[in-house]
Amino acid sequence: MRRGPFFSLALLLVLTFILGACSSNEQKVESKENTSAAETRIVEDEFGKVEIPAHPQRVAAVYLEDYLSALDIKPVIQWYHPIWGIQEYLNLDVPKFDVTGSIEALLEAKPDLIIVDGAVDSAKYEKYSKIAPTYRLKEEILQNPQEIVKTIADVLNVSEKADEVVKQYEERVTLLKTELDAAVGDDTVAVLRLNVADKTLALFGIGNRFIGNLYKEVGLTPHPLVRDMKEFQEVLSEEAIPNLDADHIIIFPSDGTWESKENQEAVQWLDSTLWKSVPAVKNGHVYIASRTYWQTGAITANLLKYDDLEKWFVK
Repeated sequence: MRRGPFFSLALLLVLTFILGACSSNEQKVESKENTSAAETRIVEDEFGKVEIPAHPQRVAAVYLEDYLSALDIKPVIQWYHPIWGIQEYLNLDVPKFDVTGSIEALLEAKPDLIIVDGAVDSAKYEKYSKIAPTYRLKEEILQNPQEIVKTIADVLNVSEKADEVVKQYEERVTLLKTELDAAVGDDTVAVLRLNVADKTLALFGIGNRFIGNLYKEVGLTPHPLVRDMKEFQEVLSEEAIPNLDADHIIIFPSDGTWESKENQEAVQWLDSTLWKSVPAVKNGHVYIASRTYWQTGAITANLLKYDDLEKWFVK
């Protein structure tokens, strides 16, 4: 069948219409994505009101990567300290940011939002704010991992995910507290850090952000030296060590692992007569912990600690 010029013209018009519609739809989608990326909202942090992206895509959370991981969000960078290292337990495959040095690495990560905790004062806050909008957690929640994860989730517009994380966390705490009440009772507990640089022992107080939740959440009984401590932690003098008659002692190194070559001289301190005179040592009630998650009080780290407590104490 022969088709005349009018058919060809009609076909051309149809194709032109279809292509125009597709182009228009693509422009609408692109416009919507750009608008979404450009949307902002005002929130209030420790230092006042701050304008942040409504839907941040590239988040840096200095010292708070644990909480991002709990929310299934991958940070664009992770903090690093030449002495303390990184949070190995998170297994993050992202660039490192040396918090003691230049902010160049943070700049290169191109975050569209930075979230920080109490380690950042107003001067650092201003410095970070020049890179990207910066949200500083309020001081009043820094001892509460559930409130921290809920706040971060709210800032990131994923509040429902936080509800799920907190529910699972609190269920774990309730179960473990019941188990520990039966297994440990009123036995006293103390947590120590072996400071490998100067071969001293640091005792953590009940108000310490790393350790306090062991007593406040799962109900372990602090040794009187822990219970009465005014500071977050104290270095024990040699004279005070015999007074550490806790029923159970948990200990971890300040840096690296117990097997690290550079720690071996400090670890030998645990063979000293003074250390062996401590009742928990004599009774075999000393528990060797991993620094990487015991030296933080974040929500994922706490769950790993609670796994350790169950392994050590619950038969």
